[in-house]
Amino acid sequence: MNPEFIECDRENIPPRLSIEHLIWKMGIIHVAGVDEAGRGPLAGPVVAAAVIFPPYSYIPEVRDSKKISAKKREQLFELLVTSAVTYGVGMVSPEEIDAINIRQATFKAMRQAIGRLRLQPQYILFDGYELPEKIYPQEALVGGDDRCFTIAAASIIAKVTRDRLMVEYHTQYPEYGFDRHKGYGTAFHREMIRKYGVCPIHRRTFLKRILSG
Repeated sequence: MNPEFIECDRENIPPRLSIEHLIWKMGIIHVAGVDEAGRGPLAGPVVAAAVIFPPYSYIPEVRDSKKISAKKREQLFELLVTSAVTYGVGMVSPEEIDAINIRQATFKAMRQAIGRLRLQPQYILFDGYELPEKIYPQEALVGGDDRCFTIAAASIIAKVTRDRLMVEYHTQYPEYGFDRHKGYGTAFHREMIRKYGVCPIHRRTFLKRILSG
């Protein structure tokens, strides 16, 4: 059975909509979820997504992107981006990650994603940590991508966007196997770095131990 958006019963709120429900009850309609993908890999960009949905619209299958198969993520991605009120994606390159560090690069990708929304959010929910500047009312939730539908949706959009890009990079640099590990530091990936050296999408600040060893 294919996943679908449903209008949830407002008297029986699903657990993953409970946080949004409390905000909607205050009359705040445009609630954005924000999450990132690709903080830890040795190669490729860090990607962030921001997304706003109509109040009380919900896909039960949506959860933390890391807990969903690649096939299911692709399926959910198409439904999420076509059903959202608006969504935005931000991306920071490996070169800039090396220049400003991964934390600042992640913040930059988040700002880009929020800035690409077609309407201004009235409230933003972040997974784990929030932006240091508080342009909008915002809240950070530990484990938000597993507890909160809107954040989980953002995590899927960010993850699928990044994974698709890494598959494209595989056609340019097939020896590294980016289509398999998406730039993460698997044993195979590390061995290929030792064998072939770095390519233009590697994060050099992440590779010091491998290259020195």
